[in-house]
Amino acid sequence: MKQAALNLFFALIAFILVYGIALLTGLPVIQEAVLVAFIIQWICFIPAYFFQTEKFYDLAGSCTYLFMVGYVSFTSYSSLHLNTASILLASCISLWAIRLGTFLFLRIHRAKEDKRFKDIKPAATRFFMAWTLQGMWVCLCSMCALTAIASQNGVLQNGFFYSGLLVFSLGFSIEISADWQKSNFRKNPENKELFITSGLWKYARHPNYFGEIVLWTGISLMSFSSLHNWQYVTLISPLFTYLLLVYISGVRILEASGLEKWGHLESYQQYIRSTPSLVPFSKLIKNKKLSGS
Repeated sequence: MKQAALNLFFALIAFILVYGIALLTGLPVIQEAVLVAFIIQWICFIPAYFFQTEKFYDLAGSCTYLFMVGYVSFTSYSSLHLNTASILLASCISLWAIRLGTFLFLRIHRAKEDKRFKDIKPAATRFFMAWTLQGMWVCLCSMCALTAIASQNGVLQNGFFYSGLLVFSLGFSIEISADWQKSNFRKNPENKELFITSGLWKYARHPNYFGEIVLWTGISLMSFSSLHNWQYVTLISPLFTYLLLVYISGVRILEASGLEKWGHLESYQQYIRSTPSLVPFSKLIKNKKLSGS
């Protein structure tokens, strides 16, 4: 009972935090989009818990991104605030959401389950918190871009915008390449019990997550010049993405799983020692600095 109350409390705090940031933007359309985004997650939780499935969890997250981008863009278009840069920014998020949502949905469809939810699904309040945190993820990552699109003059085209577009393209390419390389590695039956050390995975143990952080940094740069006053708080996007992927749902879980599965192998221990967790070449650069000193 105590744990259930804590789960509901943390879910409430997550919603209040995100909606509070939405209030700071001073834009009703952002507040409306955030509210509906959470409602979508809570509605999806009902059949997910009833049927004890997580198979459409990631797909629901991607669809929520598309809803928020579409809703804010349509409202801005109706108010004559939408311009070419706004369309480009909205397209970047939409392209990423469609690609990632499709990739994750097909992956879990093939695997039959998402191991992250094995112990979460049976507990109603814990599963509800997971859906609420997805709403938090969607809103915090996209809010700087949505705020820029909904601003009075739309998204401004300047050096920050084009630099951000370049950074986004780099991060998006890294994420796609890393996912593609690992998928092909897993398709080979001979690699069933092996870990990948080829391609981008030779230079980082989680290059896909590095790409994710980089692309949201790009989105923040594209949005930067269109924000004002308290709206700059929405630039928390890449920091939140980093904290989420490294300390909550991504790296932490996969590292523990990897150690459990391959930790007894000297080859895996050497891979961990010689390969940075997130940023490619970071250990090489560090070693060069140490040797130079």
